[in-house]
Amino acid sequence: MGILSASQSGGVPPAQGSGAFPALALVSMLAVQTLVSMVALAVPAIAPAVAAATALPLSAVGVFSGALYVGAMLSAINVGGPVVRYGAVRVAQFCLGLSACGLGLVASGRVALLLPGALLIGIGYGSATPASSHLFADEVAPRWRGLVFSIKQTGVPLGGMLAGALLPGAEQRMGWQGALPLLALACLVCSGLLQPVRERFDARREPAHRLALAGSLRTLRMVWRHPAVRELAICTVFFAAMQASMATYLVAQGHAGAGLTPIRAGLLLATAQAAGVLGRIAWGWASDHWVRPSRMLALLAVAMGGCAVLAGGMRPDWPPLALFALALAFGATATGWNGVYLAEVARLAPTGMAGVLTGGTLFFTFCGAFAGPLAFAGMATFTHRLGDGYVAIGCVLVALGGLLLWRQRRKSTSDRRAG
Repeated sequence: MGILSASQSGGVPPAQGSGAFPALALVSMLAVQTLVSMVALAVPAIAPAVAAATALPLSAVGVFSGALYVGAMLSAINVGGPVVRYGAVRVAQFCLGLSACGLGLVASGRVALLLPGALLIGIGYGSATPASSHLFADEVAPRWRGLVFSIKQTGVPLGGMLAGALLPGAEQRMGWQGALPLLALACLVCSGLLQPVRERFDARREPAHRLALAGSLRTLRMVWRHPAVRELAICTVFFAAMQASMATYLVAQGHAGAGLTPIRAGLLLATAQAAGVLGRIAWGWASDHWVRPSRMLALLAVAMGGCAVLAGGMRPDWPPLALFALALAFGATATGWNGVYLAEVARLAPTGMAGVLTGGTLFFTFCGAFAGPLAFAGMATFTHRLGDGYVAIGCVLVALGGLLLWRQRRKSTSDRRAG
């Protein structure tokens, strides 16, 4: 969801790259990002089966996702030092190993091990993006940097798409306690395949680099001292809450609200995540050429909020075309805002501070991803209707988007009068 530069953690200045397109680095890190994202959405993708086996309500998947994002939030703000000390590839291998261990705990079927498993998965998920960003800072020439980061960002929705498309079918064939270890094995295989390239990509690591928490706290203070960046970081709390809730509950809502089979509900999630892959690139391009990034983010807030309200009203008599059209729009907006947000942070940041401030905003983003599913679960528990969580968060996003648009219009009017 964000970028943490080497400069944040006190590492060496980034290299400028050889000038050639860094295909090997991109393929390696895209594979890592896709797998850890697939692991993060594995339980939501097969939520009906897990809930039935553990005698937990469907809304409990929000508690699982909340614990996952606690791990992601803490790891993202602290991983800069380990990346400098051990290297990006070693940290990526560590991410994959933790994800596999977390899946093993969940696959045990013991309720007491679900939250520890979620924490481990979250630590792996939250560390993957800073690791790849550190690697790309060394390997990618400036003329390729925008494209490479855009492609790398698609790993998150791509992993969600694969989770929704593959895991429900695997659960039907071998049971959920068989499907999850298979995914864990894929993580371990990928970790092993990274070993031959580690010496090349981790050559600039600093084994003597000191690990400390002070750098993380300093980064948060820097974000808070820049009002425009602080405001954007706070907005991403709500954006990430919507994204996490969409990914966490779409399968459950498709099953409970629209009466879809688990496999078809999984395809609903896959459709939304596929739309997010395209949305990340499309909205970023549009904000470069047609619409100011700040206005684009406000419009996306209104759009994703409206989609959430509609998703909360899913019923069995809805035609499949309407359900999948809604999933397309929901995924493109609720999962596609990240690239615009990153570009806007970079624009607002003082010279030389874009990487540091972007890394710091990750903490706020993951706070939203943590709180969103929990708020959703609380609303669903209170009203005894799963879709009400979408309606509540959707109304908040519509109001936030409207407020942002009103403020931008008021500022534009004031600027014209002053001119």
